[in-house]
Amino acid sequence: MTSDQIKEAAIHHFAAQGFEGASLAAIANEVGIKKQSIYTHFKSKDELFLAVMTEVLNKEVEYIKKYFVPSDTKPLKNVLYQYLAEYSNRYEKDDNTKFMLRICFLPPSHLYEEVMNHVYSYLDTFEELLTAIFTNEHVISVNVSEAAIAYMGLVDAVLVEMLYGGKERFNKRLPPCWNVFWNGIS
Repeated sequence: MTSDQIKEAAIHHFAAQGFEGASLAAIANEVGIKKQSIYTHFKSKDELFLAVMTEVLNKEVEYIKKYFVPSDTKPLKNVLYQYLAEYSNRYEKDDNTKFMLRICFLPPSHLYEEVMNHVYSYLDTFEELLTAIFTNEHVISVNVSEAAIAYMGLVDAVLVEMLYGGKERFNKRLPPCWNVFWNGIS
């Protein structure tokens, strides 16, 4: 139980302060244990971070697999746009989402290769999922692989805007970026 509590507190601290700013003492304090007790469950801050990262990325893979289930009732255009539009709310309310975006764009330098291997695996899964969905859509007028890659580029662009520019700039950029993307693939 304490291991899960430590990871939950760690997600919050890593999401808010990044790897460098997060303190094991603050994480332990939030859980109600002494800092040295963390080492009963995790050998180091690195090990805790990597455990949290793996869990968060696995949850995100499950999220996208459920979110992008083909639907006869929701047009693909709406599903794709809504995923982007909802991201800012997820980012504001969910430490898992904050943590994930932070590691995607600002991984700890000493763990860069290991973190990015996991991130690229997640991104590859996302791209494969999109390609499979686009393959079954008759509205896509370009190569489905290229459409999936273009959508991933759109996701990157608007998420960077949200991270660095805030929600207002995200909301300003999303509609025109979306329109150019959708008109380009349909």
